[in-house]
This record gives sequence, C-alpha cells and structure tokens, in this order.
Amino acid sequence: MDRERLRGLLGAFPDVSVAVVGDFFLDKYLVIDPALEEVSVETGLAAFQVVGKRCSPGAAGTVTSNLSALGVGSIRAVGCIGDDGEGYELRQGLSRTRVDTTHLLVRGDWFTPTYTKPMVLQPDGSEVESNRQDIKNRGTTPGPIAEAVIAELRAVVPHVQAVIVADQVEAPNEGLITDAVRDELADLAEQHPAVVFFADSRGNIGRFRNLILKPNAVEACRVIDPSAGEPAPLDQARAAGMALSRRTGQPVYVTLGQNGLLVATAENVTHVPGVKVEGPIDIVGAGDSTTAGIVASLCAGGTLAEAGLVGCLVASITIQQLGTTGTASPEQVLQRHALCCDRAS
Repeated sequence: MDRERLRGLLGAFPDVSVAVVGDFFLDKYLVIDPALEEVSVETGLAAFQVVGKRCSPGAAGTVTSNLSALGVGSIRAVGCIGDDGEGYELRQGLSRTRVDTTHLLVRGDWFTPTYTKPMVLQPDGSEVESNRQDIKNRGTTPGPIAEAVIAELRAVVPHVQAVIVADQVEAPNEGLITDAVRDELADLAEQHPAVVFFADSRGNIGRFRNLILKPNAVEACRVIDPSAGEPAPLDQARAAGMALSRRTGQPVYVTLGQNGLLVATAENVTHVPGVKVEGPIDIVGAGDSTTAGIVASLCAGGTLAEAGLVGCLVASITIQQLGTTGTASPEQVLQRHALCCDRAS
C-alpha cells in the first residue's frame, strides 16, 4: 500500500461509526515510591505510599481509546459497569475519548471490572509493575444483565458501520459476552450483512458464528485441535485460519506477534508482515490496537490485507508506550509507514 492510499483510508476515519460491545474494564496504575514506605500502626505491616495515579479505559475501553485516537468519528460503548467509584472513573475516561456511553448500563449489583497495577518507582525514575490486583464479577452473569445488553445491541446496530466484540473474560458466561449475547450477535450479523461484525476473545473465539474473528496463532490452532502445542507452526496457523473461516463463513485474522498476521479465507491465506521496532516494548493492549486499526480501515473501504497492515502499523506504535495502554494517531501511522518504506528501499 502506498502513502496516498494509506492517507486516503485514514482520512475517511472521521466518517466511520463503530459500536464496541463487551467487557469494559478500568486500568488503574498506582505509582508507589519505596522511599516513602511507612509501617502501619494498626497492623505493623508495610504501608506502600502512592504518589501518582493514572486511570484509563481498559479491555473493551482500550479498543475505544484506540478508535478515538485514530480519529473515528462515532464510537458507542455497549456493556455494563458498576455504580461505584471505578465506574465513575471509567465513564470519565470514556467521555474524554469521545465515547458515547448512552448504551453502557450502570448497575448497583455489578462490579466495574478493574485491573489495579502497582508501579514501583526505581532509582532512575522508571517504573516496574508489581503484583496486579483484579476486581472482576465472579460466577455466571445474571440473565437480566445479558438481556439488557442484547436490547442495547439491537438498538445500536442499525446506526453503525461496525460492531467490535471485546470478550475479555475467559470463563464462559462470566463476562458480558455470554452464550445468549453471542447467539444474538450471530443473528444480528446475518440480519445486517453491510455491517462489519468483528470479534476478539480471550478464551472463546471458537464459539462465535457469522463474525470476522481475530485469534492469535495458538488460539486458532486450539479451536481446531485442542491438543495443539505452543508456539504454533506457521503452516498449522494457516490451516487453522482457513478452517475457522470455513466454519464462520467470514474472514479470519490470525495474529503472529512480531511476525504480523495472516488474513485467512476459506480458499486462501495472505501474510501481512509485522512492523519491526527497536528498544523496550509493552505489549499490553497490542491486540486491541490492532483490532481498532483493522476495523476502522475495513469501514473506510480498505481491503482485508490493507486493513491488516494498518492494524500492524498501529500496534507497532502502541507497544512502544511503556506502563500504559497506548494509542496511535493517524499522523503517527503515516510516519511509521514512511519509515517502513524507507527501510525497504
């Protein structure tokens, strides 16, 4: 893809409308200064002192943040969060990134899922992540919550060009993408063929029908053969991608880490090479940023392979942002593409 074609795709992003449905988390980074450590009078244990806090939308919120940074014009959140402090901070973060939260349910009987990440200050000023503390909803998601999410989905789909499914919770039916929601998504995809339906899932990618899927190589292979080992050989990943595409009736993007991704259909596979980067990286949110680049590009008229390349370009930028869930702007994507072209010439 040449520069002008890329510029054209990026220039169309402000006219794109996307809904993101799934598990919206809060990413809460707490910066701890060991030099200020105190001893608790009540317990005699060390009391870690927080000197900084960074909060941002995580999981499905990482997808919306990346869509926003890329300049996508209309972004709607569909899901459920708690009526709690973390929920307030999450809604604030979504608002700052231009996300419409009209369809984001707020309930008192539900936690706002939160990844609390203690970041310990080092003598040189850098930060090292300590043990994460997770707040999640445990047990089977109540039927009324799933039904309410389905109702919001039905209301949103006629008004968007794409629906991105962010299935963050690995245990079946413990997140917002329950079997009932997944069945509804399959039906909606069939009823609205002009809308791009795209799913990314931590542990349930093989449960989706009628949607474009984005597993990594190991996930794709294990859908076809649960005993598949790790890492997944490229030939097996290619075969698994094609088999998945035949099952869903839609293309499949199989991510390969630094080696890019495969675009698989029932008939063939195209390899989109990865974008090489230098220096330290942080892969948190890389898959979500890839998803945002792919879907925005598909809505802008990009081919499957062109969208895959934009996804790789975006991810190559976000992984260089350490200690945060990174994003990429259209100008950064153009600059990274130019650098890749210079290296290739």
